[in-house]
Amino acid sequence: MLGPRIFAMFWWIFQPLRWEALFRGWAGGSLWWMWPVLGIVFLPWTTLMYVIVAPGGVTGLDWLWIGLMLVGDLASYGGGLGRKQIPGYEGY
Repeated sequence: MLGPRIFAMFWWIFQPLRWEALFRGWAGGSLWWMWPVLGIVFLPWTTLMYVIVAPGGVTGLDWLWIGLMLVGDLASYGGGLGRKQIPGYEGY
């Protein structure tokens, strides 16, 4: 799961004004950067999709894409639970 996080960090480094414009309205002031950091750490696919679709406003099918990425993020956290219940599975 490092791929989307690394991509998001590089995108933020190379287009900081885009990220600031999208997230400044959420918290305002000087704490705007907190939301993308939390998003990259906990919901990287959802955060990336939001940055892709949100510049023109989130409407219509944009919510579908954001929702699909949210399901993907949540599934990545829960995907290993089933493997841990297999007897003798050492895991990683």
